[in-house]
Amino acid sequence: MPPVALSTASVYPEPAAAAFEIAADLGYDGVELMIWTDPVSQDVRAVDRLVRRYGVPVLAVHAPCLAVTQRVWGSDPIGRIRRSVVAADLLGAGTVVLHPPFRWQRRYAAAFSDEVARAGETAGVRLAVENMFPVCRGGIRTVPYAPGFDPTEVGHAFYTLDLSHTAAAGSDALAMQERMGTGLVHVHLTDGSGAPRDEHLVPGRGNQPCRELCERLSAGPFAHAGGVVVLEVSTRRARTRQARVAMLSDSLLYARLNLQPGPVPAPRPGPVPIRVTGLT
Repeated sequence: MPPVALSTASVYPEPAAAAFEIAADLGYDGVELMIWTDPVSQDVRAVDRLVRRYGVPVLAVHAPCLAVTQRVWGSDPIGRIRRSVVAADLLGAGTVVLHPPFRWQRRYAAAFSDEVARAGETAGVRLAVENMFPVCRGGIRTVPYAPGFDPTEVGHAFYTLDLSHTAAAGSDALAMQERMGTGLVHVHLTDGSGAPRDEHLVPGRGNQPCRELCERLSAGPFAHAGGVVVLEVSTRRARTRQARVAMLSDSLLYARLNLQPGPVPAPRPGPVPIRVTGLT
């Protein structure tokens, strides 16, 4: 069974430290560290202290490539990629997750594929480019990424497959998994309703083939190649820490049940024991 990690983005608006605490309490195998405006997420030494405190390793680093993180670690997107690779290497993470460039980043877009191919060579870190989705506003559908939202159309050595993004794009997630082939080394296990927006639902609560994908991952070369499954679930509307933890507990249980090879057993009745530490 591949390791199952918790994205630190899944505890927003709580900080990265809360993700380590919750991951430890629930029994996740590690975390994916989202580099964003939280100062701790940008500080490798501070993150290493969290790893040691909670005994939860960083299995992947998500580079700061969101629209709201364009100034995190400087204004040069190539520099951010390289700094993300260094952070992953120092933290012992095997993968850096990247989004395709935005269309207005023309110079970066021209250099992106070459940089992705080169950046991980020295450190031995895999740079896994993530599938994205069009944006719909006022009935107009636009693609803000260059050259598009499907990285398999360009071709990269490694990929991240995100099921909330396939839902928002109206893409066939299983067909995309097949196109990614053995280059698929990272999965954001989440869900979506098919609405044209990024929802990041608890897996199994939308219309994406989450169970079928898990079965393919458990039966194929994904785990043997060091692939990691990450729960990237939006809990920002959870009103309490207890509600947030319940969503992340359900997500972990779903992943564990559906990733194990062979017949999936029925879950045992009763709540999952957790430690609740306060309100958001």
